Amino acid sequence: MASVPRLGTGSPTLVAAMLLVAGAPAFPAQPLDSTKPSAAIVDSDIRQEEALSKTEAGKVITAIDRTRENIGTVRKTTRLDTVDIVFLTDAARSEGGPPPAIENKVKQHQDDVAELRQEIEANALLFNAIDSRRVLAEDVLAVEFDNPGKIVIYAAAKPPK
Repeated sequence: MASVPRLGTGSPTLVAAMLLVAGAPAFPAQPLDSTKPSAAIVDSDIRQEEALSKTEAGKVITAIDRTRENIGTVRKTTRLDTVDIVFLTDAARSEGGPPPAIENKVKQHQDDVAELRQEIEANALLFNAIDSRRVLAEDVLAVEFDNPGKIVIYAAAKPPK
């Protein structure tokens, strides 16, 4: 009959070493002296701009219409060169929300938009990108992948001060 090794009391040094290894992070932490934490977190150039929803309405509506196909791309995205966040300042909640044309399009695709927001929250890269600019996922109206490596996120929000 084979002998089964007993797990007895090991040496205190061995136990301490095992605890240190078990508590070590699986990946290195972001350096505390980083002057650009968002860039270090997502390794992407995060840019922002302010626009009026009436100026960007066509682009936003087209992006909302493509939400179903963009959900899968968001889910698979692990690296981006550029994240552009477009703040639609006049569509922020404090301004009464999106204009009727955009609001109706969001309602028409409400399930897809809700799923897109969940996928953004679940994607560390995208979540950290919007979080670095104080954008809530619930304020994201749509995303558009301009080309490989670049995403435009349309948010009904005002930029942080």
